[in-house]
Amino acid sequence: MINAASLARLLGGTPEGRPLYAVLARDLRSLVLDGRLPLRTRLPAERDLAAALGVSRTTVTAAYDALRAEGYVESRQGAGSWTALPAGSPKAARHEPAGDRSLIDLARVAPPAPRGFEDDVAAAVADLPAYACGPGYEPLGLWALREAVAARYGARGVPTLPEQILITTGAQHGLWLVLQALVHPGDPVLVESPTYPHALDALRRAGARLVPAGVNAGWDAELITSGLRQSAARLAYLIPDFQNPTGLLMDDEVRAALVAAARATGTYVIGDETFTELAVDDVTRPRPLAAHDTDGRVITIGSASKVLWGGLRIGWIRGTQALVRRLAEVREAVDLASPVFEQLIVARLLGRMGAVTGERRAMLRERRAVLVEALRRECPGWTFTLPPGGLSLWVRLQGTSSTALAATAARYGLHVVPGTAFGVDGVLDDHLRVPYVLPPEVLRDAVSRLAAASREAARAPRPPMAFV
Repeated sequence: MINAASLARLLGGTPEGRPLYAVLARDLRSLVLDGRLPLRTRLPAERDLAAALGVSRTTVTAAYDALRAEGYVESRQGAGSWTALPAGSPKAARHEPAGDRSLIDLARVAPPAPRGFEDDVAAAVADLPAYACGPGYEPLGLWALREAVAARYGARGVPTLPEQILITTGAQHGLWLVLQALVHPGDPVLVESPTYPHALDALRRAGARLVPAGVNAGWDAELITSGLRQSAARLAYLIPDFQNPTGLLMDDEVRAALVAAARATGTYVIGDETFTELAVDDVTRPRPLAAHDTDGRVITIGSASKVLWGGLRIGWIRGTQALVRRLAEVREAVDLASPVFEQLIVARLLGRMGAVTGERRAMLRERRAVLVEALRRECPGWTFTLPPGGLSLWVRLQGTSSTALAATAARYGLHVVPGTAFGVDGVLDDHLRVPYVLPPEVLRDAVSRLAAASREAARAPRPPMAFV
């Protein structure tokens, strides 16, 4: 549910334009489609919203009626009205590449290994014999790597013992372990919308009931706090640093407010820090979510895949020592330990993270500029906010469904994922994630193909939509 004052704030106050009811209906529809107003949210009564917006009740009633006719609002006598999607709306379709290696893949968002990687591998080879006399199974991870990860947290203002670190086989593995330990089927879990599609997959497979909170325009602490309280969420999954896919950075004030709200509602918070080392601009870095934690309810997940190299498949979890021991027991059902050799490589790379992140920043800044210039030239109607970090732009399309565009783009040698994959229940079809990790000449070619595919998709007749 959302109260009238909060909805009025999301709408930006009194509608501008005529007729008023149509403008209000358009703005409400936009909030639903971009995920800021989650599906199945109970809307305020017409009288209350009219008072908050400074319009007549007739205007709000007419707007609700228009949205009800389109299928974006459902109502039941005595139960009120709530947000919905028209029957036949696109769901989170995934268009996988057909195996043609000549395709430009805009779905895989990960940079290549950093310069000097072969030296780190050689050093790890030299280190390996010292571990070969043992069994090779370290369920908690190699002590040297746990020390290195703990030191990184300490340098960021969160004192951490190596005993608080569990090494995992990637961040997704870490998320699965936490869900197995803390979430039961039917438990409500608050998630950002948009968010990482594979995290949504893991949550659905765990049987969680997803409670979306829109973050297209940033985090609204009041709305997220309300969502935690109303849903009695067992867990919240957040990406506070250069959020995937928006690239936004959560500020300190919001971090403190969300952790305090989680403490009040008894909610565990997963802070996914996979992108935390990927600042592109010189921005003031907020403290980690865990810095605001006082009772061990913030669980941090990190990974080598984005800042170092995806092929290493090494991640980690930071939590209380008791939780780390519990998660180590949970992992015995699926694997006994992460590979020793890859852990040694990551430990070496963490020792020179300053050089690695400096190289990454220069590369990403150049490629982001190339992508921005190409999009503004080839697709001038598309809009986006320039993110301070991360690996992609979160682009709002004009007059094109991202689901239709993804299908059409395959004929132009492009693999893209529609925006619906990043949301819950089929919203965000007017958005597309476009990464800037590829070489400049490839990015220019990709945008040229995207523009052509977009023009074709926009001309294609759309199937009739069955309204609710």
